[in-house]
Amino acid sequence: MSLRSTTLRSRKRFTIGLVAGVAALSLAACTSNDSGGGDDAASAPTSAAAAGSNDESGDKVVIGFSAPAADHGWMGSITESAKTEAAKYDDVELRVADGTNDVSVQISQVETFINDKVDAIVLLPFDGAAMTPVALKAMDAGIPVINVDREFDDPNAARVTVLGDNYGMGVSAGAYVCEQADGNKDAVVAEIAGIDSLPLTQERSKGFKDALAECGLNVDNRVAADFTVEGGSDAAEQLLQAAPKIDYLWNHDDDQGVGVLAAIDNAGRDEFTMIGGAGSKNAMEAIKSGDSVLKATVIYPSTQAADGVKLARLLVQGKSMSDLVEVEVPRTVQLYAPVVTADNVDQFIGTAFTS
Repeated sequence: MSLRSTTLRSRKRFTIGLVAGVAALSLAACTSNDSGGGDDAASAPTSAAAAGSNDESGDKVVIGFSAPAADHGWMGSITESAKTEAAKYDDVELRVADGTNDVSVQISQVETFINDKVDAIVLLPFDGAAMTPVALKAMDAGIPVINVDREFDDPNAARVTVLGDNYGMGVSAGAYVCEQADGNKDAVVAEIAGIDSLPLTQERSKGFKDALAECGLNVDNRVAADFTVEGGSDAAEQLLQAAPKIDYLWNHDDDQGVGVLAAIDNAGRDEFTMIGGAGSKNAMEAIKSGDSVLKATVIYPSTQAADGVKLARLLVQGKSMSDLVEVEVPRTVQLYAPVVTADNVDQFIGTAFTS
């Protein structure tokens, strides 16, 4: 059974395919594809305006941006990617608030954007529920809010929501394990999760379990970490002591994976295949080298806020995603969770974050 067929079958059964179809267009579809360029770097447009009509300069758009503190690689890339994308457009002014994990500070940042009458707000909330009232206030003031990654409690608090696919990450990781196991129903599967109390961790674990069930496997050993290097190391030490034999190990997060790999090296364990999560540059370099137990990782895009900036610009300028027939920007865009291996790593490493 191929990885492609396993993944497609799993995603049909678990209804991911519908949303992934939108994601397959990529948010590059915010711009025209009429440039005629090929896939190589030499044929890529040298500026946003060169890509097509949607990227041609238009009315100035002032976008307020707020996200949590960059206390790990993925979150740092969220803000940097947004800045990089905004800089491609001479008609975009991105006002970036200091990253904060203090909800009251983030609320005040959004209130400042409202008072300044920005044209749109791109917001990755530290706490979606806590940020819902001020997001509603912005929407009521006629300022479209683009909600990134962590959803608000009320769908009316955002004009567009850009999401990764946590359940899909689990499905992709499980489908990869199924393909590698190749019918071996005795394979020992382990899992190092993130923070267990978070819905995103629960969704990833559920997707993994559901996909494994497709080929008769289950999770034999599971521990939870906390998305930090230290937490990953501690969780891996605990797991390795409890499981004298492992065939496949899925670690939910490549930031905590730095600690996981260190613990694996310290224990001298190399009998299993490890799959990462989120898609860091560090992980992809290890995969490319072939010198590690890490053989694959599952993408959770750190480009979500950059996509939010592109969508905010389209909304304010009254444009749509040019690869869609629909004349309005969609309400929800959920990005795909592909598996990165040595075979396709070069396709993804350019947009990967550094742990």
